[in-house]
Amino acid sequence: MSEQARLREEITRFAKSLFDRGLTPGSSGNISARLSDGTFLITPTGSSMGFLDPANISHLDADLGHLSGDKPTKEIPLHSAFYDTRQTTGAVVHLHSTHAVALSMLADTDPENVLPPLTPYAIMRLGKVQLLPFFLPGDPAMGDAVRGLAGRRSAVLLANHGPVVAGKDLEAAVYAMEELEETAKLAFMTRHPERACLKPGQIADVVSRFDVDWE
Repeated sequence: MSEQARLREEITRFAKSLFDRGLTPGSSGNISARLSDGTFLITPTGSSMGFLDPANISHLDADLGHLSGDKPTKEIPLHSAFYDTRQTTGAVVHLHSTHAVALSMLADTDPENVLPPLTPYAIMRLGKVQLLPFFLPGDPAMGDAVRGLAGRRSAVLLANHGPVVAGKDLEAAVYAMEELEETAKLAFMTRHPERACLKPGQIADVVSRFDVDWE
């Protein structure tokens, strides 16, 4: 099986898993991945993550021009911003997961770090997660906002919209996204002034050991 055929199958499999577990409803969400030749695969516009056809996934050239497959998602500028500013990015996942979206709407959410430090795994996989302002879906300004972070964040949360995570490959991006949503859920389950977050020294140990984006 060619690299492209294998990656098409992987995108379809991971997308269905995310959809089946209710992490992105209807036709929301999109996934992209970079091939070794510098071209990209990205899920088509208006498609449901639960019912993708591997053959119809959009293939884009290195400049994100459409080569084949169905018309790509309108969120290309959002994806391209991560590829351009974080050279290690091999895949990007964007969902409309419920708890993360809800967290983006709370007045007391820290825009510099939306997830409280509840577990080492969220810190290891995500580092700090930046809250970005509200943009209309497909607005290229979303990509501009990510570029404004200059590669300092592998994950962001779009206000009233949903999370976006970049990873070194598709598996890493999906696992980090799952960790983001689970931590957002934990944040709601433990909304209490006396909840036990990791202490600064414990956070520092995780950051230093796993080379996390925490500055």
